[in-house]
Amino acid sequence: MVWVQPALSAHFFHNNSMQMKDFLMLLLLSGLLVFYGCKEEEEFKTLDPDYQINILSPDSSEKTAGELIHLKVEFNDKNGGAVHHVNIRVYNKENSEEIYNQPLSAHVLKASPFIFEDDLKLEVNPQTDWLLEARVWGHEAGLAETSAKVEFHVK
Repeated sequence: MVWVQPALSAHFFHNNSMQMKDFLMLLLLSGLLVFYGCKEEEEFKTLDPDYQINILSPDSSEKTAGELIHLKVEFNDKNGGAVHHVNIRVYNKENSEEIYNQPLSAHVLKASPFIFEDDLKLEVNPQTDWLLEARVWGHEAGLAETSAKVEFHVK
């Protein structure tokens, strides 16, 4: 019985030592969580969109009245956010007569990059100049709005 007592007390003190180490480790981890978990609100703000437009088609080459042209426009947010609103118009440079205005709902909310494609038959008078204008903007009207244009002549 004499030998059992020291063995039990050694076991008891050893377990208390392990419990103390576990407690200190838990305390350290809790401190790190509070330190890194409590960031200022501004550190978590999402970046405003930084939009870029690439008009891939049509190009500025001369077109023919009655020709079917392919429209292909890439909208990109350099900050990796969504593309919220887009608009593509084709209109006469001289009198602003509009022959194309899409999409019907400008709110597309697509992942970036978003590519818009469509076809347009140029049922216009020859010897006229036209502009394709593409616009993109964020969630709110005018937020980070960007536009790009391509001019072409119809013979």
